[in-house]
Amino acid sequence: MSALYMIVGTLIALGVLVTFHEFGHFWVARRCGVKVLRFSVGFGMPLLRWHDKQGTEFVVAAIPLGGYVKMLDEREGEVPVEQLDQSFNRKSVRQRIAIVSAGPIANFLLAMIFFWVLAMLGSDQVRPVIGGVEPASIAAKAGLTAGQEIVAIDGEPTSGWAAVNLQLVRRLGETGALQLVVRDQGSTTETPRELVLDEWLKGADEPDPIRSLGIRPWRPALPPVLAELDPKGPAQAAGLKTGDRLLALDGKALEDWQQVVDRVRLRPGSKIVLRVERDGAQVDVPVTLAARGESKAPSGYLGAGVKAVDWPPEMIREISYGPVAAIGEGARRTWTMSILTLDSLKKMLFGELSVKNLSGPITIAKVAGASAQSGVADFLNFLAYLSISLGVLNLLPIPVLDGGHLLFYLIEWVRGRPLSDRVQGWGIQIGISLVVGVMLLALVNDLGRL
Repeated sequence: MSALYMIVGTLIALGVLVTFHEFGHFWVARRCGVKVLRFSVGFGMPLLRWHDKQGTEFVVAAIPLGGYVKMLDEREGEVPVEQLDQSFNRKSVRQRIAIVSAGPIANFLLAMIFFWVLAMLGSDQVRPVIGGVEPASIAAKAGLTAGQEIVAIDGEPTSGWAAVNLQLVRRLGETGALQLVVRDQGSTTETPRELVLDEWLKGADEPDPIRSLGIRPWRPALPPVLAELDPKGPAQAAGLKTGDRLLALDGKALEDWQQVVDRVRLRPGSKIVLRVERDGAQVDVPVTLAARGESKAPSGYLGAGVKAVDWPPEMIREISYGPVAAIGEGARRTWTMSILTLDSLKKMLFGELSVKNLSGPITIAKVAGASAQSGVADFLNFLAYLSISLGVLNLLPIPVLDGGHLLFYLIEWVRGRPLSDRVQGWGIQIGISLVVGVMLLALVNDLGRL
């Protein structure tokens, strides 16, 4: 079933985002008097095709990895004299800029619409209450303690752990002070705390911002009673069974499932002994842990899980917006994620973030399937993030992308004449090399994650 979700989710995601992007180009081109010859979603052999009253051919092609709008242009073929005024290259620089920029702008507008819908649907968020602080960690040195709720980071309110993580991600690879505001349990007084960062998680392959600060989020106690096993995991191979209660790991008592997780994580590939209570008797089960993760410091993996318990109502915060207020929230989230995406690209370029954080089509397909299986809200959230990524990437000043064309047109606007065909040709060759190189890097990252 998950494979079906992955296929359907990917097709819907690419279909919606590519269609909306190309429709932006198409709609503005028509308004500027440019004749559109073809509007294609996908590449390769056409599966469906039809024409409208103005002669535009609409195509749904076999390879759903993009799309394009083909406009009448003297640089691409002979144009009848009576249609010269409808040729793209005959339009003013401002009109060409408007047509080219319309695609990425359409992606940002689509993300705003998705975030607007999500804001109205509302969500239940776990209050960002600290469950524990690691000794000698960055958080401990700043005076953070268990029971405190994180109210704001760098002046931005944090309604839940997702907001905390987002604000921390913005500071990856940086040096300086991270400003937190916390509120003690049962108090209304808010206290500022300053965390000192020094090239924080610079170049990390799999950054975990919250844990790296030494913060452990509060969670309800989970009894260490196994409720599920990975069929190919170490626990299953060692003979553990659902219903087993874990009493000790290498002789150290276990009272909560989080203790199991913490101890296992630190011992990838190690041999451990679990004392288990089964059918009223206690047995020792030797287990060889697996290692998970791409980073230089992989985590231990047991391949077992426990049954979830209900969260206390006071730890859950419901957040929703009315139709008008949701517009502002949608715009804010779109702006925040756009800036974060652009900043992350800059940090990768300067080595502050590992390029292994780049994702390609395989990861996109997996996330599309997982979010589609999780529900409508998660899938819309994924579509919004992906639409923003598509918009930001297309605006990069790299020839062959929309941003590269915009760069050429802006230079033409300033100079009063376009760059020579030779210079533009060099630029396009460089742009193709860069795009292909990045795509190959992202694909290699995807294969590494598999």
